[in-house]
Amino acid sequence: MHWMISLVLAAQVAMPQDATPLQPIAGFDGWPAVSAYQAEADPADSLLRAASDRMSRGDYRGAAELYRSAARRYPTSMRLSEAMYFEAFALYRAGDLSKARGALDALREKYPQASARGDANALRTRICGELARQGDSACAEDVARVSASASGRSEGGRSSARGGDCPDGDDEDDDNRIAALNALLQMDAARAMPILTNVLARRDKCSERLRRKAVFLVAQKQSPEAANILLAASKSDPDAQVREQAVFWLSQVRDPRAVQMLVDIVNSDADRALRDKALFALSQHSNAAAAAALRAFAENEKQPVNLRERAIFSLGQRHDGEETGYLRGLYRKVEDPQLREKILFAISQRRGGGNEAFVLGIVKDPKESIEVRKKAIFTAGQMGIDAAQLGALYASLDSRELREQVIFALSQQHDGAALDKLMDIAKSDPDRELRKKAIFWLGQSRDPKVTAFLTELINK
Repeated sequence: MHWMISLVLAAQVAMPQDATPLQPIAGFDGWPAVSAYQAEADPADSLLRAASDRMSRGDYRGAAELYRSAARRYPTSMRLSEAMYFEAFALYRAGDLSKARGALDALREKYPQASARGDANALRTRICGELARQGDSACAEDVARVSASASGRSEGGRSSARGGDCPDGDDEDDDNRIAALNALLQMDAARAMPILTNVLARRDKCSERLRRKAVFLVAQKQSPEAANILLAASKSDPDAQVREQAVFWLSQVRDPRAVQMLVDIVNSDADRALRDKALFALSQHSNAAAAAALRAFAENEKQPVNLRERAIFSLGQRHDGEETGYLRGLYRKVEDPQLREKILFAISQRRGGGNEAFVLGIVKDPKESIEVRKKAIFTAGQMGIDAAQLGALYASLDSRELREQVIFALSQQHDGAALDKLMDIAKSDPDRELRKKAIFWLGQSRDPKVTAFLTELINK
């Protein structure tokens, strides 16, 4: 019995806890980071911590007051710019837009070079966008000017598109332009869409990040014009991420033509990553045309297996009894083991409708390979087939490998009936190796009756 004692005692070994080292505190964009040690030694530290706590609890007005106090009481603090920025941010979150803009203007006066870029500039544009919607003409002018710069042209029409190496600060400038475009889109969509179209017409390397964000903004407008812009970007943009994101956002456009657009991409000669995105986008459309397209692709033996797997997975996510019935039929048609495994997984996502019986039928079918039958046992356990059925299945199988898989499936159920069956196997199964497997999994349980059972085995 020494092997039983070893198995039981091995289950009691505890894992050591890891210590987490102190990490530096990152500064916001445009200002250098301050180490944790420097932060704690700074005289403003206690007020800034209190302000951060208020912020985390949603008390934005209280946080703004504490940040303001820190800036006033400790004007030589290394973290002065941080306090001034977060005062503005807290005021913005509190809805005090004019005060927030004033706080950012004070920050710009104190730190003119740093505050002209990065988070502070983007935040000011976001605030100005909301003020513009409330009738602030100066902010409306700022939003229009920054938005126009995104298309690579100044308001006078002169080209300002960048060539060669991208200048330092492009990312921060793009954040500002995106904030402006978003504001303009909410304020005057008719004016914003042509600018976004011009942004997506750019082909220079330096505008890639801007074009990726522009795709998202276009998708927020559920219109035929948005669908056309996204389709054009998915077909012709030189940046793979722009193309893929355009395809993804076609899934959110409720234009009837979007499904056919996606089907065309799926059946095109485009790269696999783009076609994969199109299959996902199709899965987000609930109409019959999208379902038919996914079925046709899943059955098409000329298509790559990994893309057919995507189609099968998508069909399984539709939560439609008709689709799971279709998948059960498809399982019998395909021979590729990867596809069969994916179909089993898709079926396991929906219980009832004959799915449990179908999976158990695969387990019992001697024509199926051992590996397929093992996966079916695991699937049955994940579908919630109860311990009584798994116990009956265990008794009907003559393969040790399959019985081991049933033991594992029982161990994952964590209920009294499953534990009773495992204890019965551990105590009376004639196969010593199977008894050892059952004891191993029982050793992972903290149930008092299991502890008593294992103690009894040890003391025999």
